[in-house]
Amino acid sequence: MKPAFLASAQPEDTGPSNGLLLRLLSSDGPRSRALAALLVVIVLGLAATPFLFGGSQPLGTAAKICVFIALAASYDVLLGYTGIVSFAHTMFFGIGGYGVAIALDRLGPTWTSVGLGLLGALALSAALAAAIGLLSLRVRAIFFSMITLAVASAAAVLASQMSTITGGEDGLSFQLPHQLRPAFRLFAEPVLGLSINGRVLAYFLVFFAALAVFLVLLRIVNSPFGRVLQAIRENEFRAEALGYRVVAYRTAASVIAALAATIAGGLLALWLRYNGPDTTLSFSIMIDILLMVVIGGMGTLYGAVIGATLFVLAQSYLQVLMGWANTALTGVPVLPDLVHPDRWLLWLGALFIISVYAFPGGIVGHLRRRH
Repeated sequence: MKPAFLASAQPEDTGPSNGLLLRLLSSDGPRSRALAALLVVIVLGLAATPFLFGGSQPLGTAAKICVFIALAASYDVLLGYTGIVSFAHTMFFGIGGYGVAIALDRLGPTWTSVGLGLLGALALSAALAAAIGLLSLRVRAIFFSMITLAVASAAAVLASQMSTITGGEDGLSFQLPHQLRPAFRLFAEPVLGLSINGRVLAYFLVFFAALAVFLVLLRIVNSPFGRVLQAIRENEFRAEALGYRVVAYRTAASVIAALAATIAGGLLALWLRYNGPDTTLSFSIMIDILLMVVIGGMGTLYGAVIGATLFVLAQSYLQVLMGWANTALTGVPVLPDLVHPDRWLLWLGALFIISVYAFPGGIVGHLRRRH
């Protein structure tokens, strides 16, 4: 007979009617019609962005959403499913970006360079995550968080100072393989009115790779291994008493999350054709990831999809919307100053504070309770 805290983590049996989709989601469906509809809108919107919107900004925003969905989902494996508060997650994000950037810069713009760079980054991330986990996860949570913060800070300083390898503060710009360059054309004629060039192919590479990372993480957290992680999160002493090696499971979760973050970093580097300290190693990115997970809903993975989408859209378009509002309110006392575009960060912070108070269990938790 399974312990209560393990049995409670089992996904609900929704019957065989959902078929292939349910298996694809590892039997962990949205369990809310509103949430399911929102997820469908996001996924279809991201898939159709190149066909629906012209210009580089919508495509860049959609690519960034895809990358941060994968990154936030990987962090949720630590925070939401295992109860680990780590501040070193952007270090693995940066390792992925630098691995791809250095390989393409030194070895040339080929797919072999991309593969070697990503494999090297994955190996380094796995080794560092395992070392940090085995050496640090035995201490109390707050001390572990401080250790990861110190390691992440050291990595950022190291990347900034090793200018001969990483490009220092300026970072690295590089050429992509021929098939991902804007001049490349996959088809002579447009498809649904869109010319399928290298930039579009690069976007779909990011989209499908991020989708694959998300589905793999979803499978992991819904496996017996994932059940143990949730049991450790709820009561690590009871899990230890039942014979589970808590440090080993936490270390394995750290390695898995690090590998997913490394892939996300490599995808961002490929999309931007650049990587630098501020792009992947900044501590502000760590805060952004934490906000995405908390706002979306911890311990769901679907929360990473919702949180990353809302956060990146707000970052990209809130200032533009405030500019429109400022122009529309011209002549009205006080209001134009309140919605001035220069104050977009103030309103962004206010929106997230309100969302945390309005949805203490995250947006996903709120929608599931309404079901």
